Amino acid sequence: MFNIVLVEPRIPQNTGNIGRLCVAGWARLHLIHPLGFQISQKELKRAGMDYWEKLAVYEWENLEHFWQSFPPDSNHFFLSTKGVRNYFDAKLYDECFLYFGREDAGLPPKILHQYSQSVLTLPMRDGIRSINLATCVGAVLYEAIRQNYPHISEQSLPHDFL
Repeated sequence: MFNIVLVEPRIPQNTGNIGRLCVAGWARLHLIHPLGFQISQKELKRAGMDYWEKLAVYEWENLEHFWQSFPPDSNHFFLSTKGVRNYFDAKLYDECFLYFGREDAGLPPKILHQYSQSVLTLPMRDGIRSINLATCVGAVLYEAIRQNYPHISEQSLPHDFL
């Protein structure tokens, strides 16, 4: 499975949609606190629909706590509009960690600097500030699936995916 890491997300509908993407795309969702909403908020559940109960979702007190369990290495990628390397140029292995920052601020500059070799971006037309967080997660998650399972079908998936 892939790992989607949302660092301090603010919009419950985005997180609900991302949860739904994770269920459909064989990914775990890691939520790094503080969140800008309550997990019980109806907007989150409505966007995640009935998929939320099928989601492998984990909450973490903060990023340092998360990194105690999953220390950053070459399998951790940080998505940002400030990156220079396109996400489709990276090798996104199964079990990789894909980090996405707050909708209003992105990932902290300190992280982008410290892990600059692992910062990826989505190509966008000049003058566009960013795209929706759930759209970004979907693009990168499905690129990881394409790289690891290019001829995907239910019969070709590892048993633990089913």
